[in-house]
Amino acid sequence: MTRNREVMKNINKKIKRGRRHIMRINGIKNMNNAYKANRANRTSQTSKIKKEKDSVAISDLAKDLQIAKKAVKKAPDIRQNKVDAIKKRIQSGTYNVNAKEVADKIMEHYFDHRG
Repeated sequence: MTRNREVMKNINKKIKRGRRHIMRINGIKNMNNAYKANRANRTSQTSKIKKEKDSVAISDLAKDLQIAKKAVKKAPDIRQNKVDAIKKRIQSGTYNVNAKEVADKIMEHYFDHRG
């Protein structure tokens, strides 16, 4: 039986008996020194790395989309000239609505947006 197995077997026996044991660890100072040496090594390695500045490149498509977005924001939501023309036709009584065309547009819109 290896030494580790013997130690574990003894610990397990003592635990089963309900005894409390305190484990003492010596040599922490030496472990801290090992970490300090490793930290110093890492610091010297990172100082050798060439530092570069970040850069961003925007594609032509993205630029075009930005221009289109700005143009849409500037455009009015209501085409006032069309609204005024329809108002005049309604007031004069010359504006006629074809019920079949309206129904066709409603159905077309409904089925196109159901996805």
